[in-house]
Amino acid sequence: MTLALDLSALESAQPLDAAPDQGSLDAALAAAIAEACQRIAPVWPLASFVAVNPFLGFADTPFDEAARTLARQTGARMLMPRSFYRDAVQSGRISLQDLAVATQPHTARGLTPDVILAALDQPPRAPISPTRIATVAEVLDTLSAGDRQVSRTAFMVDEISKWCAAYFDEGQAVWSAPWRGKPLLAAWRIYVRHDANARAMGVRNLSRIVAELPEPPLEAIRQVLEALHIPPSAWGEYLYRALFDIRGWAAYVRRLDWEAEQAGADGHALADLLAIRVIWGYALFRQRDDEAFRTAWRQALAASTAAAPARGEDDLAIDLILHAAYERGYQARLVSDLAAGPQTTRPLRPQVQAVFCIDVRSELYRRALEEAWPQAETLGFAGFFGMPLAYGDAEGHVHAQCPVLLQPSVCVEAHAPAGAASRRAGQAFWSRFKDSAVACFGFVEAFGLAYGAKLLKAARPTAGHDVPPPEPHLHLDHVPLASRIDMAHGALKGMSLTRDFARLVLLVGHGSSTVNNPHAAGLDCGACGGHSGAPNARFAAALLNDPQVREGLAVRGVAIPADTWFLAALHDTTTDDLWLLDLAKVPASHAADIVVAKARLARASAQVRAERAPLLGLTPSAPEALVARSRDWSQVRPEWGLARAGAFIAAPRRLTAGRNLEGRAFLHSYDRHADADLSVLELILTAPMVVASWISLQYYGSTVDNRAFGAGDKTLHNVCGRIGVLEGNAGDLRTGLPMQSIHDGTRFVHEPVRLNVFVATTPQAMSQVIARQPGARTLVDNQWIHLFALDDAGRTTHRYAGDLAWEALS
Repeated sequence: MTLALDLSALESAQPLDAAPDQGSLDAALAAAIAEACQRIAPVWPLASFVAVNPFLGFADTPFDEAARTLARQTGARMLMPRSFYRDAVQSGRISLQDLAVATQPHTARGLTPDVILAALDQPPRAPISPTRIATVAEVLDTLSAGDRQVSRTAFMVDEISKWCAAYFDEGQAVWSAPWRGKPLLAAWRIYVRHDANARAMGVRNLSRIVAELPEPPLEAIRQVLEALHIPPSAWGEYLYRALFDIRGWAAYVRRLDWEAEQAGADGHALADLLAIRVIWGYALFRQRDDEAFRTAWRQALAASTAAAPARGEDDLAIDLILHAAYERGYQARLVSDLAAGPQTTRPLRPQVQAVFCIDVRSELYRRALEEAWPQAETLGFAGFFGMPLAYGDAEGHVHAQCPVLLQPSVCVEAHAPAGAASRRAGQAFWSRFKDSAVACFGFVEAFGLAYGAKLLKAARPTAGHDVPPPEPHLHLDHVPLASRIDMAHGALKGMSLTRDFARLVLLVGHGSSTVNNPHAAGLDCGACGGHSGAPNARFAAALLNDPQVREGLAVRGVAIPADTWFLAALHDTTTDDLWLLDLAKVPASHAADIVVAKARLARASAQVRAERAPLLGLTPSAPEALVARSRDWSQVRPEWGLARAGAFIAAPRRLTAGRNLEGRAFLHSYDRHADADLSVLELILTAPMVVASWISLQYYGSTVDNRAFGAGDKTLHNVCGRIGVLEGNAGDLRTGLPMQSIHDGTRFVHEPVRLNVFVATTPQAMSQVIARQPGARTLVDNQWIHLFALDDAGRTTHRYAGDLAWEALS
């Protein structure tokens, strides 16, 4: 294999160091490959689409530095355009006080509020940095003067995407690829022997070039890097930049490695995909040997290996200050709201206790329920209720009903309703018939008119739902009693509910009702792996009603009164219906409680619908329009999901009750006085807080740069392999959220702020936990989240300043 370009000028400009031995180079390359792969955040398929922090691979890097690195290496943004902040200043969303606080650490550099305000009136700027890590495809695109029809990057991405769609297909394709049983790179090497598309599009000898390279991915990558003359010092950046071109599929494959690593195995699939991408670039490199390309490649390599220019640093520093001021404005309002102090008195024994998921959509419902039912007490806890289930539903599908950070520890199966097996077989046959490459044409001819009537019926508004969705009976007997007691005790302690139980305790899971929505799982419960929380709520209620479990809890100091009944419920976040489940099992002694609960819940649902309607462009007095959205197959915004999420508050409800937090806060119940060993605090800071930060940063990334971290235009989506979506009919797999999830067509509904975490405990207690939890410490030390301490009156006393230090607030 020979290098087609004369790079002598570049070589002479580089210092002559002693050549490293092959072993050192192999170790350096393995480290560079691992670094590039670790930079990619995983993404889950559509069936379990959960929020993921797109900057997860940069968690060990300070936020400001990550913004600079991404801008230089990939051109991706981590901040809004300058015009966004100018509008925020003009509207008062950023105040002069916010600017003064944000600029205070930077005044020595001359970045004063006046300088920042003057910068707002400057003309639009060039990109933050004019150079990026060079790739062959990008250089070829530059030579094509932007002609999309001859874009080598676009063609390469399309070909890799097409290959991945066939290899990873999860049942959408009728005919499976014959090489799916082989490792990714080995399968691709077989595939390129027979694929003539590259040759037809002007990429000559692809199969021969691939055959010339070694089969192990590390050796193939090393040989390509040497041929492209990429210096070892730039290997990590070059490989990450290469993966960024196919970041959607890379994220999907990273998830496969992630799950393998969680199971104790070594994940290597992403290294295989990286090798495919690098080899593709090399194949494009081999197509050109003209002087124009030689010159362009030399210049690109020289610019990539040079220090980043300083010109963009001042502009980026100004934008970072503007963003800090923007976030400070939200923080100041929230600190003021919380400082009002406790506004409610907890009933000695509430008539009902309702435990909701910490999801921001629950905040609206909890507030409405407390207004409709003053004798009610609401609590917040992760919506899987501490039940890490592997759940086999009545349709025969098994999935994890717990956060993706956890592994299921309990397997639970559901009784299938009578005749379900035969119905499933019939549905599967019907689906295969419709999708078949041959039968699909006859299907349209034979059934097209009937399906037209079905579409018209689906397009008519519906009166809504008046019954809960059917739920199968769960098999629980095989779960050992000791495990049931452990789970029940952990759940009650985690939700700070270990005494003063009401007669009726509702465990409220949540899900969503939408149709024709590939990202429907993203509106369900993230704590339940992108599924409805009903199975977890029903399982938890069954445990807590079990006399044997209650005996075990009593031994541990948690005495549940004999007249307390736990009841599962389901909150539909699209319609705001709240259904009580398993009513047939409720003892007769609680019949009157159920009657009262239904009436108060109906009143609360109506209030929440009226509050949510204006943000959806609806009239509060016409709730049926909101309900109809859940059945409208053409609706791109059935609900806003977790848009506008900005805060996570772990505190007793008395510190947040009575305040309108606008559906923007995750609310987790926490009583520091009942947590002497800090075990609950440690759980909160290492699980719910981390999951909430993933959600917050997914919305953040999709807002600041939807091209890089979002899913684009929802109306152009095509489902690909039941894995994800393409925007249009080709291109990379799109990750993150579509624009319609964050923008209403005229303005952004989501405010791009990092998560602001308020915990009602002492700074010393949090430092003690953070010091022994490196994952949580990484988030707060690198300012991916902002952390604050609350006192028992709701006053914000301290802000985390990094390295276990705290700043006292006046």
